[in-house]
Amino acid sequence: MFFHQDATFDQLAIHRVGNKSQEEFYILSEQPVPLENDEVLPPLLMHYFMSPFAKVNEVYRLFHPNGELELNEIYHFTKQFFKDQLTFHEFSQQVAKHLYEVCMHPKIKPGEVYVVSLKNIQIEGENHDAIGIFKSENKETYLKVYPNQGGFQLDYEEEAININKLDKGVIIVNVEEEEGFKVLVVDQTNKTEAVYWKDDFLNIKIRNDDFNQTGNYLKVYKNFVNEKLDDMFELEKADKIDLLNKSLNYFKEKETFDQEEFEEEVIGNPIAATMFNDFRSGFEDEFDSPFQSSFDIADKAVKKMEASYKTVLKLDKNFHVYLHGKREYIEKGFDEEKGMNYYKLYFENES
Repeated sequence: MFFHQDATFDQLAIHRVGNKSQEEFYILSEQPVPLENDEVLPPLLMHYFMSPFAKVNEVYRLFHPNGELELNEIYHFTKQFFKDQLTFHEFSQQVAKHLYEVCMHPKIKPGEVYVVSLKNIQIEGENHDAIGIFKSENKETYLKVYPNQGGFQLDYEEEAININKLDKGVIIVNVEEEEGFKVLVVDQTNKTEAVYWKDDFLNIKIRNDDFNQTGNYLKVYKNFVNEKLDDMFELEKADKIDLLNKSLNYFKEKETFDQEEFEEEVIGNPIAATMFNDFRSGFEDEFDSPFQSSFDIADKAVKKMEASYKTVLKLDKNFHVYLHGKREYIEKGFDEEKGMNYYKLYFENES
């Protein structure tokens, strides 16, 4: 859980980074932005920087593919700053230079880079110092209306920043240094070229905690039911929905996940359980994210995955049948006279 209500920052540096592949350049400021005597700007900036992280649950870590954390540029410079081996402004300049070097996709937009040193960031019940790095890429036009000589004057400002729309941001919390710190990330772009923020600039991987164990298990099981079970079993769409409902109900009703219990109560077939274990192992190998045989179920991860679970039978363009349980109360058949499939539903009360 992340809270920033008590957080403050006393240092802010702003630089501009262009697209290297387009032969644009970076511009480094010579000194931090003074905020000591301004009572309005710091709260606005705090809202702009911090509010997008209020709903972030995933915790990442900085890493390097060969296992040498020091080869991760952001880790290296952040560690130096936290150990007072690098001044804040020197740190911010190194960050901007590194970001420029990875801006190689032709569609990456230039923008301002804001670097702030944060205090009293609360994550998972503890307060820590942190570093925030944010980038603004998209600008908007704003109208300004103000009184003037008994009437009103209309003006506008182009290339302005909407403080409710942060494009990209990362908070690196000064804790668990040896494991790559605790890292929270926001990336609102969600386009192919945007992967540079997480993959090239930060080089992060998801922390394998209860939230991710829960979400990943539900995700892997959903993919298994939809993509793999047909290789061995002839399943109707209603059967697949029933299996997905069972898995979702298991995670909703239990506080702790147990692998053997899940295989018995949800999968209910030794052959299918073996197939699922093989399918799950492929995910673990591909994403270097092993599952534990037992973990505490994270309710927020269950709610997040529930939205992606499809429990609707779509019959041509005429009917949508929502299935929530009792698989035995729905039967599929074929009408020879009409030459069409049908479903028969059993129920006690109509409302």
